Amino acid sequence: MANNTADHPAGNSVADGNQEGDFGVSVMDLRDLMELRSSEAVNKIRESYGDVQGICRRLKTSPIEGLSGNPVDLEKRHGAFGKNFIPPKKPKTFLQLVWEALQDVTLIILEVAAIISLGLSFYHLPGGDAEACGQAAGGVEDEGESQAGWIEGAAILFSVIIVVLVTAFNDWSKEKQFRGLQSRIEQEQKFTVIRKGQVIQIPVAELVVGDIAQIKYGDLLPSDGILIQGNDLKIDESSLTGESDQVRKSLEKDPMLLSGTHVMEGSGRMVVAAVGLNSQTGIIFTLLGAGDSEEEKKVKKTKTQDGIALEIQPLKSEEAAESEEKEEVKVVKKVNVTKKEKSVLQGKLTRLAVQIGKAGLIMSAVTVIILILYFVIDTFAVKGHTWTADCTPIYIQYFVKFFIIGVTVLVVAVPEGLPLAVTISLAFSVKKMMKDNNLVRHLDACETMGNATAICSDKTGTLTMNRMTVVQAYIGDTHYKTVPEPDVIKPGTLEVLVNSISINSAYTTKILPPEKEGGLPRHVGNKTECALLGLVLELKRDYQPIRDEVPEERLHKVYTFNSSRKSMSTVLKKPDGGFRMYSKGASEIILRKCSRILDSDSQLRVFKPKDRDEMVRKVIEPMACDGLRTICVAFRDFPAEAGEPNWDAENDILNELTCIAVVGIEDPVRPEVPEAIAKCQRAGITVRMVTGDNINTARAIATKCGILLPNEDFLCLEGKEFNQHIRNDKGEVEQERLDKVWPKLRVLARSSPTDKHTLVKGIIDSTVCETRQVVAVTGDGTNDGPALKKADVGFAMGIAGTDVAKEASDIILTDDNFTSIVKAVMWGRNVYDSISKFLQFQLTVNVVAVIVAFTGACITQDSPLKAVQMLWVNLIMDTLASLALATEPPTESLLLRKPYGRNKPLISRTMMKNILGHAVYQLVIIFTLLFAGEKFFDIDSGRNAPLHSPPSEHYTIVFNVFVMMQLFNEINARKIHGERNVFEGVYRNPIFCSVVLGTFALQIVIVQFGGKPFSCTALAIDQWLWCVFIGVGELLWGQLISAIPTHHLKFLKEAGHGITKEEIPEEDLMHDADEIDHAEMEMRRGQILWFRGLNRIQTQIKVVNAFRSSLYEGLQSPESRSSIHNFMAHPEFVPLSEEEARIPAIQETGDGIQDPASASSGAGEA
Repeated sequence: MANNTADHPAGNSVADGNQEGDFGVSVMDLRDLMELRSSEAVNKIRESYGDVQGICRRLKTSPIEGLSGNPVDLEKRHGAFGKNFIPPKKPKTFLQLVWEALQDVTLIILEVAAIISLGLSFYHLPGGDAEACGQAAGGVEDEGESQAGWIEGAAILFSVIIVVLVTAFNDWSKEKQFRGLQSRIEQEQKFTVIRKGQVIQIPVAELVVGDIAQIKYGDLLPSDGILIQGNDLKIDESSLTGESDQVRKSLEKDPMLLSGTHVMEGSGRMVVAAVGLNSQTGIIFTLLGAGDSEEEKKVKKTKTQDGIALEIQPLKSEEAAESEEKEEVKVVKKVNVTKKEKSVLQGKLTRLAVQIGKAGLIMSAVTVIILILYFVIDTFAVKGHTWTADCTPIYIQYFVKFFIIGVTVLVVAVPEGLPLAVTISLAFSVKKMMKDNNLVRHLDACETMGNATAICSDKTGTLTMNRMTVVQAYIGDTHYKTVPEPDVIKPGTLEVLVNSISINSAYTTKILPPEKEGGLPRHVGNKTECALLGLVLELKRDYQPIRDEVPEERLHKVYTFNSSRKSMSTVLKKPDGGFRMYSKGASEIILRKCSRILDSDSQLRVFKPKDRDEMVRKVIEPMACDGLRTICVAFRDFPAEAGEPNWDAENDILNELTCIAVVGIEDPVRPEVPEAIAKCQRAGITVRMVTGDNINTARAIATKCGILLPNEDFLCLEGKEFNQHIRNDKGEVEQERLDKVWPKLRVLARSSPTDKHTLVKGIIDSTVCETRQVVAVTGDGTNDGPALKKADVGFAMGIAGTDVAKEASDIILTDDNFTSIVKAVMWGRNVYDSISKFLQFQLTVNVVAVIVAFTGACITQDSPLKAVQMLWVNLIMDTLASLALATEPPTESLLLRKPYGRNKPLISRTMMKNILGHAVYQLVIIFTLLFAGEKFFDIDSGRNAPLHSPPSEHYTIVFNVFVMMQLFNEINARKIHGERNVFEGVYRNPIFCSVVLGTFALQIVIVQFGGKPFSCTALAIDQWLWCVFIGVGELLWGQLISAIPTHHLKFLKEAGHGITKEEIPEEDLMHDADEIDHAEMEMRRGQILWFRGLNRIQTQIKVVNAFRSSLYEGLQSPESRSSIHNFMAHPEFVPLSEEEARIPAIQETGDGIQDPASASSGAGEA
């Protein structure tokens, strides 16, 4: 098409003035124009602007020269039409992250215990005449203890603060890392534009409205535009419309090009018409609100240049009413359960923490009751005192002391280290996973991955290298199984083959040198053509000199490749006046049009139909069975004497060809993939391949990868068949039908994105297996978004993935490689095991400490381990232990077991055996020392020591032995599956070694120099050696325990199960929540009550608003248009919508006003 630029003004930058009037068209005009499609758009352009040139004139740009690139002009365009940048979702502030971290149930239990303990430590009563009231239950705690009473509460709060800060800091740094990666990806994206007549590449963010951009095959359009000139242009608009058919673009039929769509064929030029938030992708992002931050809950307002507030409202049509109802339902759901699906581990941990908390509460209550009863019986019954008014304060002081002992027992029972261990373990894993090319966006995805039972993977780029390469060839009557050496091919054949490939391909397709040293060469442009150019290079020839000799302008006629032709041909004029045409295309099509073939001597030989059938049987079918795509390269000479043929009679032209060669092209399987898949299968994970490719290629690749194993009964289906199997007569998906298909399905070929989503949803919702399947999915396209979101873990491709896919995913594979997924499984399982190791250690400490505190308090009215000592054991050792045990690096052996599944308890029988076994050893030792230690060490007894006596050696030894046993038990805790060698791989974890040695050093300091605050006295060297010796006994005892076979210990209970379906009350199941956390539910009952109150107020406000709005006489409700957005320039509407935006929407019905009666009954059911 000729570009009529004659009537175009010479200058193409805005000279002066700064209103939008400078441009003959406003943002809103262009936005409205970009909403239209095909003929509507053509008509609108014709009516309003004359033609595309008219738009260019109004935008003050030249279709040939482009913009001037003058900075002032660019700045003006930014001002008038916005920048090509979609602002990312606002990151959460550090304080918001802190607040989220505080919601942990274990932490809340701790905070409450700490605050009670703190409050009581400051509670002192005036002492009365103690003698008269009977000095019953041993002296009230000594001064050191009462002075140090507050330390305990403060220390617990301190630990909570540390946990919260660590968690928040992790989330924050992770978010920052992710944003860094995003911005890096965005900066690397460049696009070709014409400025001052020069073709240059600029970063996508610098595009402005009015730029003339060049588009070609494979581009992702960065902004909306209108086509100026195009050749055979076809666009895949599925990312915006979901339509999989490619849309042909032309000036006459449909010149509208939309951001976020892919150019699938052809090339052209467009004038940029809308950028950033005004482009179609931007508008959708605005509606998605780029997240659910507060601003989006208010009605969005965008200022137009005239200063009128416009409101963007999502689809106000019938669908809108429905979608709104759905929205409201969603909000109601949120009231009950904040996180609908907790990760498996979080669910189990919270339950376990609540169970431990309950057990601790019972223990502490029993302690308090026993102490009070003992005191009451001893004072009033045995000693015969009477309760007098004077004595009341003293008695109360006793009761408070008993209460504090009770709280101590409770505090000892709750595992403070647990939240920290989880956080450290996840944070450590996420950092290390970055090195393994996994960028984790959601922390819990890392641990969920350890439970994965199924992976649905793409083929191209994930299992294969996404680099088409020629691997077999049929040249000169010989079938080469690998690419032949150039000297075995006759020079004549080689010459014509190399020329044919070099000239008959898009000149934009190139093979560039690798970016990194030792990397693979970069393929630019059409993948199949790159493969053929690669063949030229492998034949030790170069395509570039040939292209330089025959520039694009000298090509006489080009038949570009398209889906109906399935071939591409290029015609050259020869010096003698004749023509030569080079063709290439799918072998079944080109061979049908060949009447001759080049034989082994580079001579033409007649090629009959029977020769063709033989070639299909002997060459093409074997190649296809190997999963190769076959491409035939051919040529035809038109003699000069016949004159110039009629190039439009395509069927006559593409005939009588001479076949040069047939090549087999494949996208080779990544060399490391088969082993990775074998690892997955050993680890009990089923790998399924979901691809858009045809079934033969898919089956061949799946066999090479090891997804399909010989002699096994597996299904390979195409999308169409799959849908026939799983849908009923009405076309609805039925779960029972799906359940018959998916367990055997291994390959789904020719599948659409909806098929992928259906499959993932079907596997997750299935109840065929005893445990629910945990599914991981990989995706790179915009249309994979729903499947990635639905999956338990969504992996997006970091290199090939679109932004939408990354936004929907949980983990981004920075190298697009399947092996990285296996690494993620390993890390996920490692997180799970690390936490189990820590629990094994922590619970042993807790069981022993609780029993010691409990019996000690009941028998001697005084705990043998003082509060501060308990805290050292509990807090410091646990925190350090969580650091030591949670940072164990993963080993390959993790992949040798099956996934744990959702209901497998955190504490297995083996672990329970270890916990109880070690507790028995420790308790026996401690009680022996407590009641007979003074005889053994020949020292004074510390029991029943008078008030204010200095710390005794006896009790110091008890404390020291207790710590030594924990220290050596920490080494035992490294193994949780009953392994014998607990030292295995200990040097691979320097953190563990330094923690153990560090704790030991600190213990020496505390005992030798701790003095009164720690109730310690210095010990002699022989006493120290005994303490260490008893500690080492733990390791020997551990060997003894692991010798007992677990399967004989049927009486041992497991703990920390996942939640099974039966345990969830009916009404919660209605909410479709897979994993509801009951501990959290209990805490939310109060919230629900408050929401009910709020709900009533809201209903009343709504009624008032309804009446008030009827007072606006003559106010028309805006007409509803079913476009993506509705603009209403009714300033009067603003106060109303603002009013509503301030009230959190809890439960609104579709019609907006709910009568009070139904509102209260609705609230009653909440």
